[in-house]
Amino acid sequence: MAHHHVEVVVQGPWSLDTSRAFWEGFTPSALPLVEGEALRATFLVEGEWRRASVSVTQRGATAVLALTGDGDLDLAAAQVCRFLSLDVDGRGWPAVGLRDPVIAAAQSELPGLRPCGFYSPYEAAAWSVLSQRVRVSQAASLKTSLLRDGVFPAPAELRSMDLDLPGRKPEYLRAVAEAALDGVLDAVALRSMKPAAAVLAVQQVKGLGPFAAELVVLRGANAPDAVPHNESRLADEVAHRYGRPLAEVSEAWRPYRTWAAVHLRVLRERRLGGAMAASGR
Repeated sequence: MAHHHVEVVVQGPWSLDTSRAFWEGFTPSALPLVEGEALRATFLVEGEWRRASVSVTQRGATAVLALTGDGDLDLAAAQVCRFLSLDVDGRGWPAVGLRDPVIAAAQSELPGLRPCGFYSPYEAAAWSVLSQRVRVSQAASLKTSLLRDGVFPAPAELRSMDLDLPGRKPEYLRAVAEAALDGVLDAVALRSMKPAAAVLAVQQVKGLGPFAAELVVLRGANAPDAVPHNESRLADEVAHRYGRPLAEVSEAWRPYRTWAAVHLRVLRERRLGGAMAASGR
């Protein structure tokens, strides 16, 4: 098994501790007591679909990635930077707070938060199928039943599995697997498109409606600047804090509209005393 050490200079505010708390589900009680712990993950490297593991630590403005795996660990490192938002130039993010006092308060309460997404758009799409019309806890159980040694099955494996799942979930999961193998759900390709076009492209996959497609683009490809139009909890929080519609309020958040939306969602869960809905990793 190969080992690879990568150091990434993160541009703009970033706190591994705050981001790791988001990654782990943000219990309502505040940030973790144990600071300085590494963020660890084992995932499938997109395209190759081989396992890789990473341990991420922070040294000042530098993210230190220690990777192991049998595949292309440079690809794996780029994927880690994508799903932890380390690849985004965040130097303009503080200016959003200067334009919007609600976001300024969120930045103050969640210092250095960068949205942590799914490992890949493929896994986000699979989660969206599993979570349709069931409770999050039930969807998490369904997903756990599919894991192989703690990792979600590769698309070719998922496509050939005998899926004992409710409703049309088996059919839709096979469609997601086909789309991943065809490159339709490729993170680099989706990030290179305008978010609205990427969402439309993902909606061509059977079983993925507007809400699911937004999840795939915003949390799967981790696109930093898009407004989720089908996220009722976000719309409710904007109405609560601003008294104005999301489309109007979010103009001030450019080019970090996803980041602002994630901050508001976290504040909402804390305000209402619930944990963030499972992201399905």
